[in-house]
Amino acid sequence: MRRFLYATTLTLIATSASAQYLGNLSINPTMPPALPQLPGTFDNPFGTTQTSPHLYDSQGRYHGNLNANQFDPNSVANPFGRYGSQFSPDSINNLFGAGSPFAKDSPTNPFGEGMSIVRPNRGIASPRLPSIFDDDDN
Repeated sequence: MRRFLYATTLTLIATSASAQYLGNLSINPTMPPALPQLPGTFDNPFGTTQTSPHLYDSQGRYHGNLNANQFDPNSVANPFGRYGSQFSPDSINNLFGAGSPFAKDSPTNPFGEGMSIVRPNRGIASPRLPSIFDDDDN
């Protein structure tokens, strides 16, 4: 049983390390644009946690799936979800929360760095990937 748990843990660690960084979501004109993606990557109306790029702030906190699915509970397009509601502090659609034009890592700050776009590994079912932004210096 221990070997099975150890092998499973190693597999999850190895597969989670292959998440692909796609660039930053920002309106800052000095930031480099996100890498070109296949059509429908960001505006997929049927996107899910497993098929959509994810948004992370500079602290590695998850801020939703970058897709156009209004029924995906983790989508930035779901007006009633945690990451799409204009009233949720975790939503980029809240101008007083994560979407504030004054926050350093907000996508709406014309002078900020925006949020990182990460394509998750298809084998991971959880929307919470291990943080790839942790500093080793802490």
